[in-house]
Amino acid sequence: MTAVSPFLAGAKGRCPRCGEGAMFSGFLTIAPSCSACDLDYGFADAGDGPAFFVMSIVGFPVVFLALLFEVAVGPPLWVHMVVWLPVTVALCLLLLRPCKGILFALQFKHAAEEARFNDDH
Repeated sequence: MTAVSPFLAGAKGRCPRCGEGAMFSGFLTIAPSCSACDLDYGFADAGDGPAFFVMSIVGFPVVFLALLFEVAVGPPLWVHMVVWLPVTVALCLLLLRPCKGILFALQFKHAAEEARFNDDH
């Protein structure tokens, strides 16, 4: 089996091992296993990582553009809400699934697991 890029597999929502089967069973719901190679997806959980990265990726440019818009035009607050709220929501929804897929695929590639403490003193 050839190595699958975790970035391509995650962005496309494909299995991190074979690159064929679907990773998601819903918009953000990870499928129980790969339909092509039967990889059990119970090994990893992306947690809040995708949300944090998406908020950071979207938040900084949107705030910067909103500040530029404020300085250049000086619109009332309701105009900012009408312009920037839909832009922010749309960008977050657009980026959340690929970001979750990429983090999930990277967890598979690097065999990441939850931290465990060793009782050896």
